[in-house]
Amino acid sequence: MNDLNSAPMAPVIDRPERSGSIWLLIMLTVLLIGAVAAFVSLEETVARPFVLGFLGVLAVIGVFCLFAGAIGILHLSSRSSRNPIATAFLNSLDDGALVTDLDGRLIYANQAYAGLTGAQASADVRVVERVFSHDPEAADAIFRLSHAMREGRRAQEEIRMGHPLGRPEGPACWYRVTVRPIATSRSEGGSGQVLAVWQISDITRDRAEQEDSFQELQRVINFLDHAPAGFFSCDNSGRVVYLNATLADWLGYDLAQFQAGELNLNAIVRGDGTELIRSLKGHAGEVRSETLDLDFVTRSGRSFPVRLLHKVPFGENGLPGDSRTLVLNRSRGEEVSEALRAAEVRFARFFNNTPIAIASLDHEGRVLRTNAPFLRLFSTVDLSSESPKLTDYVAESGRGDLGKALSSAARGISKIAPIDIPLSEGNDVRSATFYISAVEDGEGDGEAAIVYALETTQQRALEAQFAQSQKMQAIGQLAGGVAHDFNNVLTAIIGFSDLLLASHRPTDPSFQDIMNIKQNANRAAGLVRQLLAFSRRQTLRPQRLSLNDVLADLSILLDRLLGEKVELKVIHGRDLWPVMADVNQLEQVIVNLAVNAGDAMPDGGRLTIRTRNVPEAESTTFENTRGMPPGEYTLIEVEDTGHGIPSGIMEKIFDPFFSTKEVGKGTGLGLSTVYGIVKQTGGFVFCSSETDSGTTFRLFLPRFVPAVEESRKPEAEEPEKEKVADLTGSASILLVEDEEAVRAFAARALASRGYTVHEASSGTEALEVMNETGGKVDLVVSDVVMPEMDGPTLLVELRKIRSDLKIIFVSGYAQDAFEENLPENEKFFFLPKPFTLKQLATTVKEVLDS
Repeated sequence: MNDLNSAPMAPVIDRPERSGSIWLLIMLTVLLIGAVAAFVSLEETVARPFVLGFLGVLAVIGVFCLFAGAIGILHLSSRSSRNPIATAFLNSLDDGALVTDLDGRLIYANQAYAGLTGAQASADVRVVERVFSHDPEAADAIFRLSHAMREGRRAQEEIRMGHPLGRPEGPACWYRVTVRPIATSRSEGGSGQVLAVWQISDITRDRAEQEDSFQELQRVINFLDHAPAGFFSCDNSGRVVYLNATLADWLGYDLAQFQAGELNLNAIVRGDGTELIRSLKGHAGEVRSETLDLDFVTRSGRSFPVRLLHKVPFGENGLPGDSRTLVLNRSRGEEVSEALRAAEVRFARFFNNTPIAIASLDHEGRVLRTNAPFLRLFSTVDLSSESPKLTDYVAESGRGDLGKALSSAARGISKIAPIDIPLSEGNDVRSATFYISAVEDGEGDGEAAIVYALETTQQRALEAQFAQSQKMQAIGQLAGGVAHDFNNVLTAIIGFSDLLLASHRPTDPSFQDIMNIKQNANRAAGLVRQLLAFSRRQTLRPQRLSLNDVLADLSILLDRLLGEKVELKVIHGRDLWPVMADVNQLEQVIVNLAVNAGDAMPDGGRLTIRTRNVPEAESTTFENTRGMPPGEYTLIEVEDTGHGIPSGIMEKIFDPFFSTKEVGKGTGLGLSTVYGIVKQTGGFVFCSSETDSGTTFRLFLPRFVPAVEESRKPEAEEPEKEKVADLTGSASILLVEDEEAVRAFAARALASRGYTVHEASSGTEALEVMNETGGKVDLVVSDVVMPEMDGPTLLVELRKIRSDLKIIFVSGYAQDAFEENLPENEKFFFLPKPFTLKQLATTVKEVLDS
């Protein structure tokens, strides 16, 4: 700052404000001129009284002003009316002060202002705009200040000058210029107008001190950046807020492009080392330190060993603050003791990168040291507490076994069998296998045992899933076998019932009894079809479907099934992907789920059926969908607000004949049929339920994507041929069936229609019949599952005799269950069991006529 005391005393400018009014002066002048003009226009005798009166009034006013001035009522404005204290205060300021009106007229300038601007006399004092006008570097700043002055607002700028103000040469100087508005009060002798106060400060010395501090800071940063060790700081969420140039160079990052918070510890620390860095816990006001041996990862993916000297302060609330972490590079050639360094690095990598959780415990079972996988497995262990015992962090049911094993290790027993212990209880059960080894006295620093823990949660889930899958497969095979045998029995019952009905009139007393036998046989056939659906051996006729159309057609039926107490809400997904499924079987699935939901809401509720697309990325985000591979699916959700399913029976809901209903109120095949149909379609079905809150079934059906899109429009379907009315014929038919009752019924049914029937109880016998007849057989009707030789093998042998021979397979299993055992492009016809007399005769007639 310039030394004003050593310079000559600068002048002070104090020009009063305009206190009068120009309009009042003009009015007074006009009044006098008008009066004089009026007196001149009058005659002298007439004007004389008026002139004398006017002069008298002026005399009275003059005398009044003299007396008012004498007693102090009226006083003349003068420079001495200024407050001497305010003037002395402004002149004592080190900063230059200048007061102008908004038009830039100079009203006041103190001595400091005159000294800063180099004014030697009052005439040399200039306003701020003129003081800085000769320097082009200050033009923009002065323009902004002047603009703020005219708008009546406060503004401040810092201006650099190549030399001091008012001097042609000298060192560069910095000035801080401030302008602010101020309003004068009429009650204090002011004009009541808004003025501008300018203030100029010489901040050259402050700038020099700031520059010195900045240069010193740059030197410190330069020392830290190019230190032979790395350094970084991270916050409590793991974000790196600072790292030096040495560490950035090791990691392969450009320090010039680094911004605080963009880099996370997970990006530079190998494996689970982040958990170790963030595992420090402390109390309010405490500073905790530890040494860690980890592996860092460069930007290119290469790893190198480091040793961290890690220190974390804790605030008043106990939360950790930003760390101070020194990084020592332990790569080959970085340390003098190469052999020791290499051994420590190998151990640190083995200890921290192993997938097994490792911890050392003292004689009381308290945790002393851990690796990163241990912290991840036991995320609730607070190592900062005074006595974190391992037994406190496993389920209560396993604490006894773990405590016994740890006591054995504390006594020095070396052979301790592994123990499988649950880590948590409830629905989300986690488990781990513990391997415990004792530490001999003198080998450890207070250590009594080393614990190795391997989490087995996923393994347990896979074992349970595999056991459930094996159980369902075994039940399915049993159900399929039972269904096949029942189909043979039911075929015979239905067939002989048809033969009896053909020989009895409706008026006969026995006709109604025979009809009851047939109806109950058909009812039993429905149950058998449900068993086949569960075993995935029923015949499906898949076609391209839009689930929204299927649900729209079903909604009326579902409304009737659910009744008035249950509200049905169907939500159709937009742009729904097509699926390949049997429409009848899919409708049965939805109806079964809706009926079960209605039974779960006896007092009423809401059933919601919604559809939507599930992209591949989303297919892995659903709960309780183990075993479903990622992919694109069309989802059907059936959600009710019923009483829910208890967790104890959730695993049994898809088992056949399992039911929670009263005896006689359900077959227990509803959900098993749903399971079988969805699985045979290639989809997946999962259930989630909460007691007293409701149940949700999710059906995931694979998205259908045509292999080749047909460019031409599909041809119009030919109208379905009318059913054959005449079911008689004269062809020669070879009937192959190992079930005697079924064979007897079929032979009588065909013979009654005029056909010549040759019977065979096995495939071998059928070949003998073909040889006896010389191959003169028009049609073969054969069972699929037979002893000695099954149906597909029989077909291959018959083709050797007659390549154009027509054959109809009959079976209780699905067509595709045996189709894969036939030669490629082999043509045959299929009739599922159980069948009626009319169905058999119609199929035979249509095949012979084709």
